[in-house]
Amino acid sequence: MPEKKEGERGRDVAVNRRAYHDYFVDEKYECGVMLTGPEVKSLRAGRCNLRDGFVRVDGHEAWLENVHISPYAQANLMNVEPMRPRKLLLHRKEIATLIGKVRQKGYTLIPLRVYFSRNHAKIEVGLCRGKREYDKRQVIAERDAKREIERAMRR
Repeated sequence: MPEKKEGERGRDVAVNRRAYHDYFVDEKYECGVMLTGPEVKSLRAGRCNLRDGFVRVDGHEAWLENVHISPYAQANLMNVEPMRPRKLLLHRKEIATLIGKVRQKGYTLIPLRVYFSRNHAKIEVGLCRGKREYDKRQVIAERDAKREIERAMRR
């Protein structure tokens, strides 16, 4: 079995493609998340939805909100609320810098993807600015132009 390189990320569980469409991602942070046992098993099965998720910073804690982790079918009594707030594990200095950056106008924290790294569930959080409608159209036009150029090159 090939060895993993240092710093290589594990298998993606869920990716928030909508965030890349609706926001400019300026910075990315890797953080752990406090989960119960059945939630981890559900994540390993790929049962997670990040679409409407965001990160709320309260005091010296960061909380993951509106992320749906489906209940694990075999854990009947131990299951918890699928949309409950989950605490993110970040260093105090990271949280302090995030508080300062989020207070700036137009910035928000959005979960970009959930993955496993060395058997620990990790969440990649992005410091994002909202896109305007014309920005979205411009990105789509560039993508279409690039696709047309690649088609022409193949012929």
